[in-house]
Amino acid sequence: MTDTLGWRMRMGVVSAAANTVIQPELEAMRPRGVTNQITRVGIPDTPISSDEELAEVMQAMRTSIETAIDALMACVPRAVVLGLAAESFWENIYSPDELQAHLQERTGGLGVALGSVACRAAIQKYGGVKRIAIITPYVPTGDAQVRRAFTDLGFEVVNLLGLKCASPLLMGHEPLDRLRRAVREVDDPSVELIVQVGSGLPFAQVAAEAERWLGKPVLAVNTCTYWYALRQAGIEDKMDGFGSLLVEY
Repeated sequence: MTDTLGWRMRMGVVSAAANTVIQPELEAMRPRGVTNQITRVGIPDTPISSDEELAEVMQAMRTSIETAIDALMACVPRAVVLGLAAESFWENIYSPDELQAHLQERTGGLGVALGSVACRAAIQKYGGVKRIAIITPYVPTGDAQVRRAFTDLGFEVVNLLGLKCASPLLMGHEPLDRLRRAVREVDDPSVELIVQVGSGLPFAQVAAEAERWLGKPVLAVNTCTYWYALRQAGIEDKMDGFGSLLVEY
């Protein structure tokens, strides 16, 4: 028998407990016949005012992801979105591709979409892009990890702006006007594409708007990750309202 509401597929989504953004953003992007099944990683909303506090949050996240994925398997999804973007950019015992393979093995062979892998795949769709700018919600240690990750993927990071959000929950409190200003701050004529990381920032709407102002690609990590998961699962729907990625690719 076929799932009545998710007759095309059930998409599993692993989210941080304090992330109030990824669930509504992915619901807004959801094609007809696809359901998003959310499981939450129990990470407390601890302050992030220093590099040390950010490292503590990352450690808590790493120890909880596999448990969350195991719980998610009860609803038998066809693919999984890892909605903890920081983990996929962080220097760890695994590279992004190795982490993806490790989690796919944990799911029994399902496709697992990671932010870093999805962003790389999305940027490559725009053909020959090398010079990028980045927006993050992180403190300097997190920014350095993101810069390194994109450099390792072969991109030149022209500008990077870290918003230094005070906690995981407060990432979702960033005003849209502040995020619009952030786009302007990182842009310059040499930048070919702007990408935002940090799944707790409410950036999907801003990215779509900013493409119209700037005439260049502006990508939100939640959009990239969901796009990647859908396309890997064979769902090719073009979705308006979330920028060029979901319309053109």
